[in-house]
Amino acid sequence: MSESPRRIIHVDMDAFYTSVEQRDDPALRGKPVAVGGPAASRGVVAAASYEARAFGVRSAMPMARAVRLCPDLVVVQPDFARYRAVSQQMMAILRSSTPLVEPLSLDEAYLDVTDNLWGEPLATSVAKTLKARIRAELDLTASAGVAPNKFLAKIASGWKKPDGLTVIAPERVEEFLRELPVEALWGVGPVTAKKLRAIGIGRLLDVRSADDERLRGAVGSLAGWLKSLSRGEDPRPVEPDRPWKSLSGETTYEKDLVDPEQIRAEIERLARRTAASLERRGLRARTVTIKVRYANFSTVTRSHTASAPTHDAAEIAARALALLARTDAARRPVRLLGVGAHGLLGESELVPAPDSLPF
Repeated sequence: MSESPRRIIHVDMDAFYTSVEQRDDPALRGKPVAVGGPAASRGVVAAASYEARAFGVRSAMPMARAVRLCPDLVVVQPDFARYRAVSQQMMAILRSSTPLVEPLSLDEAYLDVTDNLWGEPLATSVAKTLKARIRAELDLTASAGVAPNKFLAKIASGWKKPDGLTVIAPERVEEFLRELPVEALWGVGPVTAKKLRAIGIGRLLDVRSADDERLRGAVGSLAGWLKSLSRGEDPRPVEPDRPWKSLSGETTYEKDLVDPEQIRAEIERLARRTAASLERRGLRARTVTIKVRYANFSTVTRSHTASAPTHDAAEIAARALALLARTDAARRPVRLLGVGAHGLLGESELVPAPDSLPF
């Protein structure tokens, strides 16, 4: 007998940052709102309300462009401490149904409710209850997708936003997949989608029937994974303690940096801040990466990987500065700087160095 399908829910808050702002300030309700930095300071849109999206305003867009698209746009400075507090309340509601909750960000999470704390056999009923509680307790709306796996649940949650609920029962998976474009596949962004369309692959069905060698020629090692997804297969479990994969921080400057010493000081500040984040979380990093965006918006990254993981601020700063020397930052105006840590390990994963092993 085949194994029973899992019951996975993906919950995604609707326009989270701006919805919190509109909830807490009635004067903002019904108006186009963007959370982010001011246009005059080269701010970027972190989130846009649905009223703003109607004008084409989107997250990651320069705020100056957003204001041009929507002259009546209300720009609100982000309050991440408040968003985190609301997120914790939302996650507590989700965890009341199951301990198997995997947060993806402040405003979305996967849940495995195959066996849940409420003893509810229907995942759809769990999703409806969670949505109702989020509305009643937080005065916010969430969209939810219910499906046999994470890939399908994630697609389903975005199907009828805002305040949507889409259910893909096991017997409906094939029907649902039939007309989906390749952009629906996890791991396929604009660049990969362009490569696939260039060889005549525009739908999931095309991926499924594509010649293996031809597909590998376009997307490399991603080919096997995309084939599985195109068949609606995704064995990934919901992981409530999903490990950190990377930590990073970056700053966009109001005025381009041109002084080499100031640029070095900023890289060191960002590196030490990243090191402090690692130490707070009990993590160490093997790889240090820097990001430099020049005044003309061209961006470069440089990375260095060491055999011994560390969270030592001085070491991480020194490595970041050495990477900076491999860029043109001293000769070109700089718009943005960033420092990241990758290849993270927890304390329990660290292996003692040979010279510190016991006798």
